[in-house]
Amino acid sequence: MNAVYVLNTMIVVGILISAVCAVAFRNTLSSVIALGVTGGLMALEFILLQAPDVAIAEAAVGAVLSTAIFVIAVKKTTPKEDEEK
Repeated sequence: MNAVYVLNTMIVVGILISAVCAVAFRNTLSSVIALGVTGGLMALEFILLQAPDVAIAEAAVGAVLSTAIFVIAVKKTTPKEDEEK
């Protein structure tokens, strides 16, 4: 076993854990953040698989842009009573 294999396994386990957390969280904002973490870990996995073009696209769109759009949408649709709590 070499270091790349161990790192690859750790990233895949992280992807699985963050994806399960994204589904399991009750709070919508927490689910969106876990989905962003999943996208970031996917970008790391693509870097390990020597696909830098796909990694850049995943990091830009999957981890940053979609997460930012989801956070803005959640904040704009959250009722005012929930924000005060």
